[in-house]
Amino acid sequence: MDTSQSNSAYTINDSSVGDDDVNDIIELEEEIEKGLRPVEQKAPRQRKLTSQVWLLFRKVSGDKYPDNKPRAVCKKCSIEYVAVRNSGTSNLRRHYETCAKFKKRDPVQMMLDRSDGLSTRVPKFEAHVFRELLSCAIIMHDLPFQFVEYEGIRRIWNYLCDEVPNICRNTAKADVLKMHNREKIKIRSMLEEAPSRICLTTDLWTSITTDGYLCLTAHFIDKGWNLQKKVLNFCEMPTPHTGVALAEKILSLLCEWGIEKMIFSLTVDNASSNDVCVVMLKSQLRLRNALVCDGDFFHIRCCAYIINLIVQHGLKEIEKEIEKARESVKYVKGSQVRKRKFLECVKPVSLDDKKGVEC
Repeated sequence: MDTSQSNSAYTINDSSVGDDDVNDIIELEEEIEKGLRPVEQKAPRQRKLTSQVWLLFRKVSGDKYPDNKPRAVCKKCSIEYVAVRNSGTSNLRRHYETCAKFKKRDPVQMMLDRSDGLSTRVPKFEAHVFRELLSCAIIMHDLPFQFVEYEGIRRIWNYLCDEVPNICRNTAKADVLKMHNREKIKIRSMLEEAPSRICLTTDLWTSITTDGYLCLTAHFIDKGWNLQKKVLNFCEMPTPHTGVALAEKILSLLCEWGIEKMIFSLTVDNASSNDVCVVMLKSQLRLRNALVCDGDFFHIRCCAYIINLIVQHGLKEIEKEIEKARESVKYVKGSQVRKRKFLECVKPVSLDDKKGVEC
């Protein structure tokens, strides 16, 4: 019998095998040919799951099912699908498009939160989601509303998807205002449900164009016992910036939010107008019986502002020395020749010359 022509999985290629071993192998091959002994086969190799849809599903064995077929389980809604070797993934993709748990993702969180490691792109284009993400991008990167009318940007959108709508700057502005109103409703709900009192901080300044602005920020503990910091208003403050005008403006903003009876303290800097503002606000809130301990802890002076005043006062004591140092820096940076000579003087004393000279 020619063993080299046998269809068996056994081959003789070792010179150390004896005659008795050869006879045993030949007898084993004859039994396999006659069907008396089954041929030993290796277990099929498991294929690697390469489809991106498996990021959204997990595969479980079929031992606990009556048909012994493995299942694919959605990570969001836990619905099960048969996942045999030749079944494909089309049904899994269709489920992802219609899964309620995936559809409820907030477009704002899709832009800001990437901790889940999944792509924010959905298989089916949705115009309202696109406009939500576009509004988020305009707000995050401080883009002009005219950004949506740039020809190059529109070409990119049309290349990615033919269904992308071309909107004008007025539509983009309206979308941003709608998002602002929705976020305002969310903050109002958080303030209403907050179990604690609200601490306020406010500041007032004049821009380069001599326009006055007021910023009002709320600090509070939400119902989940998390410290929250929310900017309630960033609005224009017309002149005059007197204490009475500030008090009327802040009180109107508090009434607009409906939190005038939830205020614990107000933190301001040491400007004289702020002192008058606090007195006026305290008197108005007392009439509403809205203060804790009759307002003894209502007025808090800004610690950072006080420290800044201390530092500025200390710098005045060394004002002449600072002026000499600045003039020296200006002299060195006045020409390239002086810079080169300065660097040559720095190297012998082993100083770092990479930081340069700044005033």
